[in-house]
Amino acid sequence: MATSDDQQLNAALRDADSPSWAVRAAAGRRLAASERIGEAADVLHRLLLDTQDTAVTQETAEALLERRDTAGLRCVLLAVSRAAETWTADEIWAALDCNPDWMTTEGADGLIARLHALAVDEDEGVREEARGILAGLRPREQWAREPETGTQ
Repeated sequence: MATSDDQQLNAALRDADSPSWAVRAAAGRRLAASERIGEAADVLHRLLLDTQDTAVTQETAEALLERRDTAGLRCVLLAVSRAAETWTADEIWAALDCNPDWMTTEGADGLIARLHALAVDEDEGVREEARGILAGLRPREQWAREPETGTQ
């Protein structure tokens, strides 16, 4: 007999194939929030790279990042490394750049720790994306010392 969790996961997996972008986006959010993310990884990847509507990409990426864990961030980095369309990659990068975790010291430190863990991931695309983000970051000690002049 299927449990409620099984039924919810199966419903979200079915909804991921919907012709409606709104239903696919909602499915991406539900799958991203699932504790069984590994079982849905292929479908999440497909939703992140949705060829029909970037709203599906955006909603799924944001939901994965809201998990604030390595598994969610890994899915996002894997997708951005495989994005064939510029607009898809742009939506994924927008979700990363606008992630509220970057806005607090604690959140940024956690995100950076997850990026360091993914910088040695088994997948080359994930590794390269994580390393690229890390390379673009200035150490907190550097920006904390800079005077607030309004220019960088």
